[in-house]
Amino acid sequence: MEPHWTDLGPVDELKRTPLQQRMVGRTAIALSCVDGRFAAISGVCNHVGGPLGEGRLDGDYVVCPWHNYKFHRATGEGEPGYEADLVPRFELHEEGGRLYIDLDSATRRQKAKHARHPLDRPLGREPGGLRVVGISTTNMDVANPRYSTSDALLETALEHAGKVGCETRLIRLRELAFRTCEGYYSKAARACTWPCSITQMDPGDQLDRVYEAMVFWADVVLVSTPIRWGVASSLYFKMAERLNCVQNQITLRNRVMLKNKVASFIITGGQDNVQGVAGQALCFFSELGCQFPQFPYVAHSRGWSAEDMEENVDYVKHSAELHEGTRALVDRAVDLARRLAATAPAEHQHRAGRKASGYLSAKPSLPVVIGDD
Repeated sequence: MEPHWTDLGPVDELKRTPLQQRMVGRTAIALSCVDGRFAAISGVCNHVGGPLGEGRLDGDYVVCPWHNYKFHRATGEGEPGYEADLVPRFELHEEGGRLYIDLDSATRRQKAKHARHPLDRPLGREPGGLRVVGISTTNMDVANPRYSTSDALLETALEHAGKVGCETRLIRLRELAFRTCEGYYSKAARACTWPCSITQMDPGDQLDRVYEAMVFWADVVLVSTPIRWGVASSLYFKMAERLNCVQNQITLRNRVMLKNKVASFIITGGQDNVQGVAGQALCFFSELGCQFPQFPYVAHSRGWSAEDMEENVDYVKHSAELHEGTRALVDRAVDLARRLAATAPAEHQHRAGRKASGYLSAKPSLPVVIGDD
C-alpha cells in the first residue's frame, strides 16, 4: 500500500517542543522529538484513554499525565516488564523542511491482560442480616493509645448494634496505611476511576477496606469524629477525599455506588461547632447517595471556653444519657436500613446528585480507550 502522507507542519517549529499532542483528523498523536529525531505513537493511553502527548518524557518513554503509564516513544511498547502492552506507532517522513505522518501505517494496539481488581465487580448486596460498619476517624499513636470520646461512643454503638441482631465491623482509619488523594480528577474528569487509581496501582494501599465495607458490605455506616478546630478530624477529610471516586461514578456514569445505605454520625470535641461538622458530613454523604434517619447524629461538646479536657473525658465516660442517645441513634439507623431493604426503590432514570445537568455527556466525544484493569 502506498503511504498516504499528512502534513504536520514545519520541522524547525515542531522540534521546539519535545512532546506534544496533535490531532490529525480524529486521530490523537503523541509526537515527540529527542536529539532532533521525531517519533509518533497514539496519543491515547491503553489504561483509561489519557492524552499521552500531554504528558512528559522519561528518557525514551512517554509518561501518561493521568496515571503515569509509560510507552516507548518510537515503538509504542510499554515500559520494561510490560512490553506486551502496546499503543500504535506511526511512520514519519521529512521533506522540504516539513514533517509528514502516514496514519495508514499504524500498528495494532495491544492491551496486556490484567486481572480485574477485586473491587471492580457488579454492585449488589450479598444475602444475610443487616450489617453495620463503624468508621473511627480519630487519630492517635497506635502504640500508645489514649481514651477517645468519639471512639468510646462508637464502641457503644457497635455493641448495641450487635445486641439488636446486626453483624458489625469496626474500621479505625489510624490503623490503615493509605495514601492521600492525589487529585486525579483535577487532571481530567475521566482520570478519577473506580476503584481509585491509587488503590489500583498501589497494592499496599489499605483504603480498599473502606471501599469494600461501604460499597458492598454495610447497610449502615456509622462515622465517628472528634472536632478539631471547628471541623472534623484530618483523617475524616483524608478519607473523604479518597471517596471522591465513589461520587465521580455518579458524575461520569450516573452509577450510584451506595444504594439503600444509611449513614449516621457521632461527633465529640472540646470545642463547639457541632452543627458545622455535622452539616459537612451530611452534605458529603448525601452526595455519595446515602440516606439518613430522623436526627442522624449524636454530639457532645463543652463549648469554646471549656478547656478542661479531663472533665470532658470524664463526662463522656459516665454520661448514661449520652450513651443511651448513641444506642437510640443506632436503632433509628437500623430501622431505616431495614425498611429500605424491604422496599428496594426502583432505579432512577434521571441523572443523580448535584451534577444532574449531565454536562459531561454534552461535551464533544473524545478518543477514549478503556483498559482491562
